[in-house]
Amino acid sequence: MRSVDGNRALILFRLTGDENDLTRQQLVSDLVTAYSSTERGTLLAQIGGREAVFDQTGTVIEEDLALAEAIAIPATFILLIIVFGTVAAALLPIGVGVVAAAGTFLVLHVLTSMTDVSIFALNLVTALGLGLAIDYSLLIVSRFREERAGGLCVDDAVVRTVQTAGRTIAFSGLTVAISLAALLVFPLYYLRSFAYAGIGVVALAMAMSVIVLPAVLSVLGDRINRWSISSPRTARHAVNRWWRLGEAMTKRPWPVIVLSVGLLMAVAVPFLGVSWGEADDRALPADDPVRAVSDLIRTEFDSQEASAFPVIALSDSGADVELGDITGLALAISILDGVDHVDSATGTFTNGANIVPSSGNIERFVRADAVWFNVVPSVESISEERETLIRDVRELANQDVSAGYGLLVGGATAALIDSKTAIFDRIWIAGGVIVAATYVLLFLMFGSVLVPLKAIILNILSLGATFGMMVWVFQSGHGSGWLGFAATGTTDTTTPILMFCIAFGLSMDYEVFLLAQMKEEYDRTGDNKRAIVVGLTKTGRLVTAAALLLAVTFLAFATSSVSTIKLFGIGLAVAVLIDAFIVRVALVPALMTVAGRWNWWAPEPLRRFHARFGLSESPADPAPTIDLRDTTIVDLRDTAVVDLHDHEHTLQ
Repeated sequence: MRSVDGNRALILFRLTGDENDLTRQQLVSDLVTAYSSTERGTLLAQIGGREAVFDQTGTVIEEDLALAEAIAIPATFILLIIVFGTVAAALLPIGVGVVAAAGTFLVLHVLTSMTDVSIFALNLVTALGLGLAIDYSLLIVSRFREERAGGLCVDDAVVRTVQTAGRTIAFSGLTVAISLAALLVFPLYYLRSFAYAGIGVVALAMAMSVIVLPAVLSVLGDRINRWSISSPRTARHAVNRWWRLGEAMTKRPWPVIVLSVGLLMAVAVPFLGVSWGEADDRALPADDPVRAVSDLIRTEFDSQEASAFPVIALSDSGADVELGDITGLALAISILDGVDHVDSATGTFTNGANIVPSSGNIERFVRADAVWFNVVPSVESISEERETLIRDVRELANQDVSAGYGLLVGGATAALIDSKTAIFDRIWIAGGVIVAATYVLLFLMFGSVLVPLKAIILNILSLGATFGMMVWVFQSGHGSGWLGFAATGTTDTTTPILMFCIAFGLSMDYEVFLLAQMKEEYDRTGDNKRAIVVGLTKTGRLVTAAALLLAVTFLAFATSSVSTIKLFGIGLAVAVLIDAFIVRVALVPALMTVAGRWNWWAPEPLRRFHARFGLSESPADPAPTIDLRDTTIVDLRDTAVVDLHDHEHTLQ
């Protein structure tokens, strides 16, 4: 209990009640406030421990959240002005995002009365709410302006926008919601609370975008273009650039495919060496007083008293425990690799020897048919060595030394092992739900067998590259000094799963945006290459702008001093940028060029099914109400009538 140099000592205490007890949580918070670097006479008192770390992490996250919002909203607004070219249009996504996030905070508040909700869910709500609002608003406003430029009056332009872009948003929002709902298969409240928060914010962002935003557009009309900062000539140049890029992708598809796939696979390689762990006190900034206590224990104390874990031996028959059995079990545990010593009812044991006889306080360790062992390890809490130790202790239950007893092991590392087991046992179910639901939704929208499969494979490839980069940075520590975090040699188990569900859904957003325009052009002309070029031209600027805006939002949360939030923000920013600038701009057009007419193929039974039940973004054009106030009337009395006999095309 004393440091190596004798200048420091530990005072250990245990709190009563459950960890979710509000009274206990308040006590922890009060203790952190009272004993963070507090002078007590000639002593300096500092408090640490697992619950103090968790309490401090929550406090820091709330402070960082306010800073992230202060950065994200103004930066996003400036970029939106550049993207839209007008101040009025730029205000709309910000308004939708703020309302969606605020509404979800209300949903979370209600959920806290019914279930546990993680403090980290607050970051998801703000980032995802603002991000989806930007994505959806960009699509709605861009389509509205496109329809107005095509000659439709305001009301018809709004109707057409909801019929097309609104339908795309509904599909993409449903895809994101299903991806997040897959988190519900895991029996961990941490992941479940993200599912609740994510589904809520997706639903609100979608409703705001397809119901409220069109209503606002019908009121604003052409005033959406007020306070313009760009010229029509600039917009034409942008269209020409995307058209030329689309032609380049379709002329040389194979080099694009080889280079893009090779790059993504190379970046994904570090993920093969991932070591799963859990965030501990090192997730806090280095100067945090609570983390400082843990650092001191690591470096200046021989024994890991503060990270001791309990082992409970339960009598199988319900009979009272025997002191001889206690000694045998304590000896067996003490000789395991990674154990410093074992405190028990019959003494303290180290390396198979009783070094401190029992003090006679047997009641502290024994309760009739159960006995408690306090195991003090010699290895780091979150490490492969500690996990091996926990498994070795559990394995004693199958040996003669524990005959007549069942062994239960507690503590943070045991909880981590059980959490990983729960996650990896069900991860295939969650993945299967996401893949199957995504495939069905994309088929219903596009009527293709190949397109949904291609989309899923490319998403997995893109996310593999993202995870590879995250392992290289956050697990191996490359750039840790510049980014301001401490690498622990492990990757948090739950964060990549959360990132996968969010990034997979957001990637499908961009996939749906792009494919919807391609399918619309293909249905109109039957020309596959032209459909690819037109689709990229119409959505390229939109998708890349949305990705940049979303990346800015996520990177704002990467300013957090908590490393897990930093991982979350940087990881998602990298994911959307890789998806938008490599997958959607290069890989998708190149692969669809190679596939040719097979892009939109389906067996005859599935074609009939899609014709009956499928939904497309290309419904029959509504009969527009023509505004004749500024229209030149043409005399048709001497005009020839053209009879179009080709029933596969419509007269333009």
